[in-house]
Amino acid sequence: MITFALYLIALVYFLFFSESYGRTVVANTYHYNLIPFKEIRRFWDNRALLGAQVVFTNLFGNVIAFMPFGFFLPLITKRRSGFGNTVLLAFCSSLLVELIQLLCRVGAFDVDDMILNTLGGALGCILYYICHWIRRAVRE
Repeated sequence: MITFALYLIALVYFLFFSESYGRTVVANTYHYNLIPFKEIRRFWDNRALLGAQVVFTNLFGNVIAFMPFGFFLPLITKRRSGFGNTVLLAFCSSLLVELIQLLCRVGAFDVDDMILNTLGGALGCILYYICHWIRRAVRE
C-alpha cells in the first residue's frame, strides 16, 4: 500500500506539476485532441525530426507510467480485481487525469494519452498475473 501511495504521488506530480513535461498553465486556452491515434501518428511520422528521446517519452512514457497502476491494483485489492476491472479502472483514472488537465489548462486533454495509459494498465496487470503464476509455481 505504501509503495502504491508513493507511486500515485509521483504520478500526480509528473502529470500536473512537472514543468519539464510541459505542465504549465496556459491562460484562457484549452488544448485537446479527440481524434484517436492522431498524436501517436504525428510523433511516429516526425520521429527523425523530434528525436528518439522525445518520441520515446511521449509514446512509451504514458504506457510505462501506468504499468505500476495495473500491477499494484490487483496486488492490493482484497478480492484480486480481475483483468477487466483493472483495465477499466486504468481507463477511468486516465480519463479523470485528462479531464483535470483540460479543466485546469495544465498539459492537454489527449485521447491518445488515454489509449496509451490504459494499455500501460493492461500490461501492468498482465505482468502481475505472470509474476503471480511464477510465484505459485515456485511454491508448489
